[in-house]
Amino acid sequence: MNHFQLQLDLQMFAGEKTEPATPKKRQESREKGQVARSMDVPAAFILFFCILSFYLFGGYMKDQIMLIFRSVLNDYLLMDTTVENIEKLFQQLMVQSLLLLTPIMLVAVVIAIFSSYLQFGFLITGEPLKMKFSKLNPIEGARNIFGLRSLVELLKSLLKLFVIGYVVYSTLWEEKSHLMEFASIPLEGIFSIIASISLKLGIKIGIVLIVLALFDYMYQKYEFEKGIRMSKQDIKDEYKKTEGDPLIKGKIREKQRRMALQRMMQEVPKADVVITNPTHFAVALRYDAKQMQAPTVVAKGTGFLALKIKQIAKENGIITMENKPLARALYAQVEIGEGIPADMFQAVAEVLAYVYKMKGKAN
Repeated sequence: MNHFQLQLDLQMFAGEKTEPATPKKRQESREKGQVARSMDVPAAFILFFCILSFYLFGGYMKDQIMLIFRSVLNDYLLMDTTVENIEKLFQQLMVQSLLLLTPIMLVAVVIAIFSSYLQFGFLITGEPLKMKFSKLNPIEGARNIFGLRSLVELLKSLLKLFVIGYVVYSTLWEEKSHLMEFASIPLEGIFSIIASISLKLGIKIGIVLIVLALFDYMYQKYEFEKGIRMSKQDIKDEYKKTEGDPLIKGKIREKQRRMALQRMMQEVPKADVVITNPTHFAVALRYDAKQMQAPTVVAKGTGFLALKIKQIAKENGIITMENKPLARALYAQVEIGEGIPADMFQAVAEVLAYVYKMKGKAN
């Protein structure tokens, strides 16, 4: 009974999603459009920067509004009411309205793209737009409505209402002296005060919403990481699946070959001699009596690789000797990093003796 319970506990533990998602799982989730994001972040940034843009483009927008009223009152107030004149009026009003709203629209679009990029980078996918009948499941829908996420969203909305309400109340209370002057100042002054208070409120509310949105993003990121966690068994299955993919295996082998070739080429400048065929084979030998029991092959190759070995040897002043039988024998019988066999000692010793003699003369 205890043994059975232990096995059951191990199976349950293996099925628990306690491990962080692997890069492959993250990439698959991203391709499906499943990323950590908060819808409050772009909304808060858009509100803040659109309000801020009124400070930047206020003069331009005022001129456009005055131009619209001037055109209507001066040019079209006494015009004949005909189809042609009405069409012309609406065309001009449409163009002027677009010119008035263009700066704000551009700011909103740029900020929306930028705030989304800050959250999850550049991502274009049509996966979330696909029809899924599972979304029509009433049980799943009820679970979403009455679940923990819905409760969190409700609490977020209440918190935003409370904080924004407090900001509005405190701001209006600070401006109460100006508000009390409405009965004694001209209409233009009233508009100026209202505009100033509105912009101040917009900036404060925008900052508050940005702070709340950043907290919401951290919560959404936590929920996302929690949602894509994997069990130990999931990781094992993914590893087996990945390792079993012939394409992945081929890429791994190719990368291993490139790394091995790079390491081999780095050993050529340390060689004592390169023995050649002369064109088809090249074998680089190194011998250090203090560290090696026998001369060791540090690099070997045929064809283009042989030419590359000889080129590196020439660039580093390594002596190259032509010995067809020895080059072929070394290439066929000795692997890279291995010492030469006993039956080749005599031939290799003669080559190394010649090399040391040439080096002695050069020195």
